[in-house]
Amino acid sequence: MSDDHKTKMQERQTEQRKKVSELVDPDKGLVLVHTGAGKGKSSSAFGVIVRALGWKQKVGVIQFIKGKWKTGERQFFDRLGEVTWHTMGEGFTWDTQDKDRDIAAAQAAFAKGREMMESGDYDLIVMDEINIAMRYDYLLVEDVIAGLDARDERTGVILTGRDAKAELCDYADLVTEMTEVKHPFKAGIKAQRGVDY
Repeated sequence: MSDDHKTKMQERQTEQRKKVSELVDPDKGLVLVHTGAGKGKSSSAFGVIVRALGWKQKVGVIQFIKGKWKTGERQFFDRLGEVTWHTMGEGFTWDTQDKDRDIAAAQAAFAKGREMMESGDYDLIVMDEINIAMRYDYLLVEDVIAGLDARDERTGVILTGRDAKAELCDYADLVTEMTEVKHPFKAGIKAQRGVDY
């Protein structure tokens, strides 16, 4: 039995090494989309930030929705002092209740993000909750794609938020959809510090 397993694993190793040897490095930053109804879209992006910082890469974050909400990740990265961070949203759309203000905030955030993408100063930029801004038509998907096209070749971008536009998903190099299986909020449990924010 163990010889059979060893033979299968050797075959698999050979096949995997062949696939890897055929891959190419695009010599440019990739576009990743984290979307879906499940939790973890922003958290996953922040994990990629940690990975990039581990390689001494320069990282920027633009938050489109969360506003002045105090979060553990923001406090951590502020203490670390290695991430350029712009929180430009004014809070959840149901809090502001002012569509013109929300549109202006989203457009200002994207203008800052576009400036950062084109600068050539960043290896990775996270546009947190930008998909929500597109969902409500505060930003046009065509404008976002044009901004991604204009980015410096060095710069990879992660766009988070549920309901990512199909055109953005087609454009991206990687799309991950988080699926909600179970959520404590639906059981009457409020958000937990250190887990949810």
